[in-house]
Amino acid sequence: MVDMIQRCKALFAILALVLVAAMPARADDLKPLVDGLGKNGYAALREAVGALAATGDPAVAPVLQALGAGDLYVRKSDRAVFAAVKADGGFSLRDPLTGADAGTAGSRDVEKIRVNNAIREAVTTALGSLTLMSPDIAKRRAAAADMFRNGDPAQIPLLDEAIAKETDPGIATTLQMARAAAVLKSEASDADKIAAIGVLQAKGGRDVLAQLTTIEAASADGPVKAAAQSALTSIQGTLQLWDGAQNILYGISLGSVLLLAAIGLAITFGVMGVINMAHGEMVMLGAYTTFVVQELIRNNMPWLFDWSLAISLPLAFLVAGLVGVLIERMVIRYLYGRPLETLLATWGVSLILQQAVRTWFGPNNREVGNPSWMSGAFELGNLTITYNRMWIVVFALVVFAALMLVLKRTAFGLQTRAVTQNRPMASSMGIRTPWVDALTFGLGSGIAGIAGVALSQIDNVSPNLGQGYIIDSFMVVVFGGVGNLWGTLVGAFTLGIANKFLEPYAGAVLGKILVLVFIILFIQKRPRGLFALKGRAVEA
Repeated sequence: MVDMIQRCKALFAILALVLVAAMPARADDLKPLVDGLGKNGYAALREAVGALAATGDPAVAPVLQALGAGDLYVRKSDRAVFAAVKADGGFSLRDPLTGADAGTAGSRDVEKIRVNNAIREAVTTALGSLTLMSPDIAKRRAAAADMFRNGDPAQIPLLDEAIAKETDPGIATTLQMARAAAVLKSEASDADKIAAIGVLQAKGGRDVLAQLTTIEAASADGPVKAAAQSALTSIQGTLQLWDGAQNILYGISLGSVLLLAAIGLAITFGVMGVINMAHGEMVMLGAYTTFVVQELIRNNMPWLFDWSLAISLPLAFLVAGLVGVLIERMVIRYLYGRPLETLLATWGVSLILQQAVRTWFGPNNREVGNPSWMSGAFELGNLTITYNRMWIVVFALVVFAALMLVLKRTAFGLQTRAVTQNRPMASSMGIRTPWVDALTFGLGSGIAGIAGVALSQIDNVSPNLGQGYIIDSFMVVVFGGVGNLWGTLVGAFTLGIANKFLEPYAGAVLGKILVLVFIILFIQKRPRGLFALKGRAVEA
């Protein structure tokens, strides 16, 4: 047993000596390649960069980084290359491979290795190739993407080796695209280039479109140019379909925002016939409630930040709802049946609320952060979907479903629907219509408040936040049918998608004007909107 332990110790000692002896040997092997960077001329420098990258040794990465940063110098006496920094009228030298101190040199004894954009591009490609074999999957993915963008023919052998060893399917696909891009820039045969074009065409995407456009422009008439043109036509057609899907996605996102902003207005407008110009300020109050909650959490309980929106939702509903009830009890109930006076009064209330917020919080935008679960984005094909927009769509549908449940399954909802359809009959049946009005106005305002919580994640929180949505909200309500929630849902998504399809051709402002003209023409044919309310009072 003792002999076995002694033998193991001896074996470990021998291995340690071998490793120690091998380290200088590797550095000695790389040193001539590093000194090759000191050759005159950009062409020779580019070849030296390629030779260092071809070693595949991570030890050359600091050398290439120093070269790209302009920190490499060549000593004139023996043409040796060092990393240098200015010190005491001269330079302090370091070995670029090991970082060991290499003494000092006068300013006339060394010469800076100058680089241009082509050399910097070669350095970027070389650094990417060095990480192709990294065990870190994120580094390999980034390196593969860099090599695809650069498409350096000199890296084809390295790409072949990396493709053979890669286990991640996504990275392997990017490496194959990088190889195809490199082949297209090489002196390969027409057959190889056409095959490479097929690889890129199968992947598609805007980055491939840019690559093939360059190849098509640089190629002489022949089979390669024809293949590139055919691939470009196919990719452009596919991208047009993806652009349509992207517009639909953006339209759904905008529609969910309009739904949140308009759903409360649909209730108050439908039940009381009140044109509430202060509805946008209820949205603003919800957004500022979110800001206040986040500030308190940041300063006192930062570990709760991811829960800030969940905490803000009920508070925003209460704040905006209470303000709405006060507005109805103090102003609006005296103006029923006088729509012009109601419009002017609520407009005045909106100005008062805006000025109060400016006085309290200031006129500047306020920062409202995204929780971690609402930050970032993910890709679906050629679509990029941000998490905050996706969650707002889900939130808008949940709010709509909850409101429908309240109106269909509760006593308050039954009374609200009764007042909406026939107010005199509802009053004669013992329903206290003034309190239904007040609570309905508070409900609509509260929903606007929680809409402000959602909008704070995608828009600037400022005293003017609600003004950007009030006109669109009225258009959604009128188009969908006054007081009809299903009409509000359909109207919001219809107008959102229509806006996003018109914007690329007409611009944002003209697109909204065209939508407004369409609604005016539509109302001429269907004055009650898409889904008209039923009831004797309404029909009368």
